[in-house]
Amino acid sequence: MRRFWLLFAQTVTIALALYFVYGALRPASRVQQLGSPAKPVPVVETASSSLAPGSYRDAAARAMPAVVNILTLQVPKRGAHPLARDPFFKRFFGDRDPDGEDDDDLKNSLGSGVIVSHEGYVLTNNHVVEGADEIEVVLTDGRKAPAKVVGLDPETDLAVIKINLDKLPVIVLGQSELARVGDVVLAIGNPFGVGQTVTMGIISALGRNNLHINSFENFIQTDAAINFGNSGGALVDTRGNLIGINTAIYSQSGGSVGIGFAIPVSTAKTVMEAIIKDGHVVRGWIGVETQDITPELAQSFNLQRSSGAIIAGVVRNGPADKAGIVPGDILLTVEGKPVGDTTEMLNLIAQLPPGGKAKMTVLRKNREAALDVMVGKRPLPKELSK
Repeated sequence: MRRFWLLFAQTVTIALALYFVYGALRPASRVQQLGSPAKPVPVVETASSSLAPGSYRDAAARAMPAVVNILTLQVPKRGAHPLARDPFFKRFFGDRDPDGEDDDDLKNSLGSGVIVSHEGYVLTNNHVVEGADEIEVVLTDGRKAPAKVVGLDPETDLAVIKINLDKLPVIVLGQSELARVGDVVLAIGNPFGVGQTVTMGIISALGRNNLHINSFENFIQTDAAINFGNSGGALVDTRGNLIGINTAIYSQSGGSVGIGFAIPVSTAKTVMEAIIKDGHVVRGWIGVETQDITPELAQSFNLQRSSGAIIAGVVRNGPADKAGIVPGDILLTVEGKPVGDTTEMLNLIAQLPPGGKAKMTVLRKNREAALDVMVGKRPLPKELSK
């Protein structure tokens, strides 16, 4: 009997031990102690790594490496005045030249640019590098390199500079002619020198001209924020392709108010290729001064049309003069393409190759006349002819 109770006590002891071990090791989602429900484990949502709807990070990542910062230095030109280094002069006027300018009055400026070829060609604005004595290009990977000017085109405010570095990131040129109002665009540059920045907006308008910024104007207008330092930077589409070179803003305060302008990449590409080939852009010219037809002029001259360009003046012995065009004529077509206003006329004639003949139609005393004009070469801007 005693042996039986001893066996029974050992069995109960082992069973209780197993019970407590099981209670200590069982899953937390089950009962923690007899008759007490476990607290529920909170569920934490984790974001997936997939692209968020409406994100343009792929486009930005594709274009940003090819957008560079451009730092320029301009040393004021000094005259060799005999008093410039005289100690007595410096005693009263300090370390200055007689013209009142400091010797250390170095002009620094900053802007942006876009690498467009593996050979090191960089597109930027003319006003970013014009007159610079030293130009330095800074890449997003931290590399720096001096740059030389390949050519300038003040009439479109474009310039091409060149750097010598290996393994350069190159932007893909898009098709600005396919852009439409409402398309989403990204502006990439270095505003105010804070570092590379991406802003987003839409295309607000196309073909903006008569802004009196450049001689040849065909701007893309955007509300993507463009500020000081963005000049020469990239305007890209949602695939990261270049569609414009950021150039100017409309602002009374100097900051962005949602009206910025970019030069279409179609224009930039044409100018760039001409600069690389000839050092400057060669354009057609016929030697006329024109004026848009306004309702007042149409009524004054008893005109039955509101399109075309009135010839206000003709350069003596110029191509137009030799072809028989006279003041008062209205230029209607150039090589069969209609002339809507003076801006269209300027662009159409500029595209003509110098040295060849072009057919032009003029309206004279309510009669149309077709003339063959020997196209001349447009004179270089004063900045380039010095």
